[in-house]
Amino acid sequence: MPVSNENIRDQIGRLARELHGDPGEDVIDPEGMLLEVTEAAVRVLPGVDHAGVTLVTRRGSADRLAQLTSTAATGPVPKTVDALQEAHDEGPCFDAIWRERTIRIDDVEFETRWPAFVDSVRRETPVRSSLSMQLFIGDHELGALNLYSETPRLASPSLEDHANDLATHAAIALLEARRGQQFRSALASRDVIGQAKGMLMERFSVDAADAFSLLKRLSQERNIPLAQLAEHVIAAEKPPRT
Repeated sequence: MPVSNENIRDQIGRLARELHGDPGEDVIDPEGMLLEVTEAAVRVLPGVDHAGVTLVTRRGSADRLAQLTSTAATGPVPKTVDALQEAHDEGPCFDAIWRERTIRIDDVEFETRWPAFVDSVRRETPVRSSLSMQLFIGDHELGALNLYSETPRLASPSLEDHANDLATHAAIALLEARRGQQFRSALASRDVIGQAKGMLMERFSVDAADAFSLLKRLSQERNIPLAQLAEHVIAAEKPPRT
């Protein structure tokens, strides 16, 4: 039985509330959050058989110099499609999606862009149409939500609207998750540096400023991040277990 637009909106709304969560709750890790989105896309959006997220990192200023990473795939098909893009050095995520928010392939049998890539998709996967949407874009990194169908003409106007809603919620939640992850990492680094500083103060009878200056100088001389050096100091100062 066809799923109504209202029902789809309700399900996307519930997912959005789960993704954003309450301010006091722990933030889900980015990869886990993206997997929730791709699984929801297959479950909720009519005609979507496979979904995944492609992370694209530019190696240089040109669009073609890029590295693709598949994540949050609902199965092997999205990973295969990304591998084919990278193998042929062409495809939606290599160039078009850097400049356009949404890219459609209505039917791989008649698609004329990226001929080598599309020919391989036709021969090696069950994908017959796709819809790719930007999740975020930065100077050297891009994320795209990719939806795949085993039948032609996946992207109707209504489905594209729902998919864009899903991608928007995913992009916001991903930003929140990354910020939360960076914040927790920064707190952990601060604690480690503080512990190492305290050990140096006790060992060399110096004040906090001198201990921190010593850590910074050693970090620069050895070309080691400050938090990593602090971990080495802690490990060296701790007595061995008997």
